[in-house]
Amino acid sequence: MSDGELVFIGCYTSEAGGRGDGISVARRDPRTGELSAPRLAAATPSPSFLARHPRLPVLYAAGELTEGRITAWAIAENGDLTLLGEQPTGGEAPCHLAVTADGGHLVTANYGSGSVSVHPLDLLGVPGERTDLRQHSGTGPVEDRQEGPHAHMATPDPDGDRVWVIDLGVDGLFPYRLDPSTGQLEPPPAPFHVRPGTGPRHLARADGRLYVVGELDGSITGYDAAADGTLSELGRARTSGADGTVQPSEIGLGADGRFGYVANRGADTIAVFALDETSGIPALIGEVPSGGVWPRHFSIMPSIEPGGSEFLYVAHERSDTVITFRLDPETGIPALGGAVLELGSPTCVLRA
Repeated sequence: MSDGELVFIGCYTSEAGGRGDGISVARRDPRTGELSAPRLAAATPSPSFLARHPRLPVLYAAGELTEGRITAWAIAENGDLTLLGEQPTGGEAPCHLAVTADGGHLVTANYGSGSVSVHPLDLLGVPGERTDLRQHSGTGPVEDRQEGPHAHMATPDPDGDRVWVIDLGVDGLFPYRLDPSTGQLEPPPAPFHVRPGTGPRHLARADGRLYVVGELDGSITGYDAAADGTLSELGRARTSGADGTVQPSEIGLGADGRFGYVANRGADTIAVFALDETSGIPALIGEVPSGGVWPRHFSIMPSIEPGGSEFLYVAHERSDTVITFRLDPETGIPALGGAVLELGSPTCVLRA
């Protein structure tokens, strides 16, 4: 591998019932969107989600294990990964992690135990011992999925000190504040509760608005987000027109904020939403087959061509494929474009 951008792909391994080997790497042509054949970059147990340091060539992985852990990897120019360090999260089955904008801390959502952990990062991006662990409590009306808390995303704001933690199990959005000097999370006076049974999973941001996808009720909801973390609902829509059970997974926005995208497991589709500039209300305008089975995650990446299309890369956990789409810049609708990558149980695609 010598030309193009690095793209890392996390895969479930046998420890979590998957068929993958760890973290794989491919090269992406930023003009055509093509991905090269992947190769194994690091053998590590069930790296279900990946994140990149904002300044340093360091990759982080959430090891979705009963005794959860995070790992940090130095990225070589050829895509090789060298382990820098690892730490326990203090929770079970971490499924999401992210680095704060200043590069000082790593926050991790522990799905199994319903908690969020914080690790400080040194000047080389190496994680130190955990500085905080916040345990959620409560239940929701969907008995088999909301018997307790299940933190599914921990995402720092791109500016400021707020960290949003989304908990599927308690229908809660928690706007924590992170003290960068101590690595401690200041809990909100009360979490914001979405409609019962929504099962919020992930969010995307656009111009002071949050768009939240509900895994359990198949919804996308737009909110106005005030400076103090207060949310006001703007509008809500179904994520799919398909019959039967639909479990949306990832949500993302195009670069100009006009279109939102949702991956629908069960229906195995990618849904496209127009996001009204004035009202912020999401409206379903298209839905296309995702090209595989159980689309768990996707990543939107740009073209370097002037006025070129963006590309959408979809990881299909159950068909062992990553599929490339080209996004129409005028309509927002995805069209298949590029070779199919084959690798076991892919769960996350990250442009490095």
